[in-house]
Amino acid sequence: MSVPELNSPIIETASQCTDHMIIANWNITTGWADPELKPYSNFSIPPTASFLHYATQCFEGLKMYRGYDGALRLFRPDINCERLLISSRRISLPEFNPKEIVKLIIALAAFDGPKWLPRSRPGSCLYIRPCIMGSQAGLGVASPKEAILFIIATFMPPAVFPHGLRLLADDTVVRAWPGGFGYAKVGANYGPSLMATFEAKKKGFHQVLWLFDDIVTEAGASNFFVIWKHPTTSKLQLVTAPMNDQKLILDGVTRRSILQLTKERLWSPSLLLSNHRKYADAQKYFEQLEIVERNFSINELIQAIKEDRVLEAFSSGTAVSLIFS
Repeated sequence: MSVPELNSPIIETASQCTDHMIIANWNITTGWADPELKPYSNFSIPPTASFLHYATQCFEGLKMYRGYDGALRLFRPDINCERLLISSRRISLPEFNPKEIVKLIIALAAFDGPKWLPRSRPGSCLYIRPCIMGSQAGLGVASPKEAILFIIATFMPPAVFPHGLRLLADDTVVRAWPGGFGYAKVGANYGPSLMATFEAKKKGFHQVLWLFDDIVTEAGASNFFVIWKHPTTSKLQLVTAPMNDQKLILDGVTRRSILQLTKERLWSPSLLLSNHRKYADAQKYFEQLEIVERNFSINELIQAIKEDRVLEAFSSGTAVSLIFS
């Protein structure tokens, strides 16, 4: 296959995959077979396969980048593979060692990366999708006795928002609930949300701002953040929904990275005590920034907007690269 141009219509379909894929089969008797690097091809799946009827399927998404220095890089694949294990456990799929999946991702990236992310395209990226699905033939609500792990790489189109990302707060459809599976990256989290997303787009919005009992959880298929001033102290806060026992949100890799970078780069004593002039302006603005992971309601957000206390609101995720023109 030939590598499409960056403006090719096929990239918009997110269906253009690279030349190869990795696949491994599992059954309850013999366990996982040795993974294989094979030419990209279609599957032969029985119509009674478990994942088609009972949503026994989970997946991950991460990116490989061609750096401006010419190097190929993966972004935190270890976290994605650990999360895949959490998701597979949630829906009774067999476990696959996260460290071994990282090795398989690296193998696919090393094999197809040089061709599909040529040095002539610095800054370009490929989306890598590891997936585990129950493949056992036969109807019946039970844990699958057969499964398939596969890893593919494809292009994802950028999303262009000329006037910023517009979100519709929807209290009629719930994405996740306590004791559910909102924290797992399973297909069953996404299909039921499509109707609400379609209705939001008909009204001129890009995505749904998901709520649970008026509590803000996620934005579309992304984590959601607000930078606002505290109503009484005026202290700057970076606020986002928490990872807690309710398990309402996905433990996003980009979410983790934002919080980690904020703590390390904006609250690091070595930074705040630095005498370097290049940090001076940043210190004035950010030394007051407090990271807050807690539940907050849509009414709190509306009130903060009315009082002109919201400085920024944004979502974070891996799949789509956002372009604000």
